[in-house]
Amino acid sequence: MVQRWEAKVSTNLKNITKQQAWSLIKDFFNLHKRFPNLATCYGIHGSNGEPGCIRYCAGFSLPSDGSHEVSWSKERLVAVDDVDLSLKYEMVDCNIGFKSYESMMRVISDDGDGDGCMIEWFFAVDPVEGLELEDLVCKYRIALQLMAHKMEQEIATVLHPNGM
Repeated sequence: MVQRWEAKVSTNLKNITKQQAWSLIKDFFNLHKRFPNLATCYGIHGSNGEPGCIRYCAGFSLPSDGSHEVSWSKERLVAVDDVDLSLKYEMVDCNIGFKSYESMMRVISDDGDGDGCMIEWFFAVDPVEGLELEDLVCKYRIALQLMAHKMEQEIATVLHPNGM
């Protein structure tokens, strides 16, 4: 039996509190606002941020075989922990080759002494044909860094709407 792929990526956010970051992470139906290469994301079942809800996501991020087919997935929110600032979700259907995909995102304190925080993104998936684990981890790392940058911009815009 082939062992599941498991990995974690993380990134720091500057000048964003854990609660500010959590409010954006928990916004399960609006991932497209923060996630690179995701053209759309919307709820197809349940209430946003409530366990059991399902979102539909579509974009051009995976697979990276050069095709222009739109990648899509349906993902179910499994658990939300407002104390631990974490959520768990699973993929219930997709066209990107993931089987038995499970993931968790968590907001924690920054390693440094600044005013920021850190996002950790764990995932476990059966091996994906035509892809290496290291390549997948690299894609997740870059995507999370871009996501963090968009989150920083979003919070800055809310705090300083006139750019001041």
